[in-house]
Amino acid sequence: MSGKREFGDYQTPVEFAEKVCQYLKNNRHIAPTAVIEPTCGLGSFVKSSLLFDAKEYYGIEINPEYCAYCNETIHDERVTIINSDFFRFSSKNLIKDRSKILVLGNPPWVTNSTLSTLDSTNLPVKANFKGLNGIDAITGASNFDICEYMILQLINEYRDTNTVICMLCKTTVARNIFKELKRNHIAFSLCDILEFDAAKVFGINASACILFIQLSDRIMSSDVCNVYSFEHPEKIKSQFGYLNGHFYSNLDAETENFDGRCCFEWRQGVKHDCSKIMELTMHSGILQNGQKETVQIENTLVFPLIKSSMFKTPVIHRFSKYVIVTQKKTREDTEHLKQDVPKTWDYLNENKELFERRKSSIYHGSPPFSMFGVGDYSYSTYKVGVSGFYKRPLFSVLYSDDKKPVMTDDTSYFICFDSYDMAYVAMLLLNSEKVQVFLTSIAFLDAKRPYTKKVLERIDFDKIVNSVKIDELTQTEQYLKLPLYVTPSMYDAFKSQLDLGQMRFV
Repeated sequence: MSGKREFGDYQTPVEFAEKVCQYLKNNRHIAPTAVIEPTCGLGSFVKSSLLFDAKEYYGIEINPEYCAYCNETIHDERVTIINSDFFRFSSKNLIKDRSKILVLGNPPWVTNSTLSTLDSTNLPVKANFKGLNGIDAITGASNFDICEYMILQLINEYRDTNTVICMLCKTTVARNIFKELKRNHIAFSLCDILEFDAAKVFGINASACILFIQLSDRIMSSDVCNVYSFEHPEKIKSQFGYLNGHFYSNLDAETENFDGRCCFEWRQGVKHDCSKIMELTMHSGILQNGQKETVQIENTLVFPLIKSSMFKTPVIHRFSKYVIVTQKKTREDTEHLKQDVPKTWDYLNENKELFERRKSSIYHGSPPFSMFGVGDYSYSTYKVGVSGFYKRPLFSVLYSDDKKPVMTDDTSYFICFDSYDMAYVAMLLLNSEKVQVFLTSIAFLDAKRPYTKKVLERIDFDKIVNSVKIDELTQTEQYLKLPLYVTPSMYDAFKSQLDLGQMRFV
């Protein structure tokens, strides 16, 4: 198929491209000998960059109609438009004078998983290009923006030169690029971000920026990325980067140092990709699935469910949403369900076609009705969970009055406890003002999912309990409109268990 969604096609308005090029010339004093636009589309940046008066201009574009348009509308003998696929083409070899190269443009704003869903062929060669380990390499952590992949390819192509790379992209992509520059020890003297209003420029709701990278032919790098507003580029808005080996979203934030390694293992909720069948809602004592069908099955595999949007109160113990959990651990055989829960087995088989339509590779070769994000931890009686999506995270104690384990969806995270009191203290600590301020210094609030496992596992409870006093826990209870429940002895018991290592990696 073809179309804007497949190619992540948001053509840059000429007036905005001109504004970017004027900025590069006047504010950054860029004077290139060669200009490359690797996905040039209708050629907005090629046209606008003519103000640099470079010796060579190259536009690479996969769409032959766009190439024809560029050739018809750009009348300059220094400009060469090449109809080619970015993923199978090297632009560096085209350039005659490599002394001052500028690579700029607007790569596709689309993820590899979206393209796979569309059955697109406009994909890079499938590879674990970030070197992810284990399950991360085949699940959501390996999903990436094509734009990010392209910029990293360009960086690798032009590394160890003094090339300037300037790209429009999502701010999340820009931040990932900065991390990859550092992780791969790529030499660069500057990596800056200039935020702009994507709604005005492209008519889309996204946090967007101009990413400016000055590569270097000398061994150097910066630990800090400066953030500016493109409307007011003369003043630094904020900074993010590395301090003492740790990554911070806001280096200027005044916060207590709770950074370290969490003594609890943060877990992600269940993943099944078949919500219409697996997720049930209780109406007047009757379970219905997402297709509004009454479901009459054994209660054995039916568990209370909290989805990300349901983290509204600090203690949750009553439920209207439920989920069928078919396994105790990932890839466990499900054949025994036929004997153990025959009604559930029949229900699942009646909807087998929907399970077989699941596109994610994680289900390939797995037993029928498989899930992910399941293990012994899933069946813990008490959990403290949080949505990955909220800007201000609300941590909630999760338990069921009948002591049946509470499940969360895969956009939520949780830690496990053996007792309500210990879970309650952990919830208060995580919701305390000091910890909340610390979290804003390590999470990016404009990200689609500000709070991920990588963010949460940096919370060091040993440091927290040495800073947060019992009075602050009481204040947190009042702030959360909870009845006073925490006591000094309860808090001391929590600290003692931490000291003895009795709650580590529960």
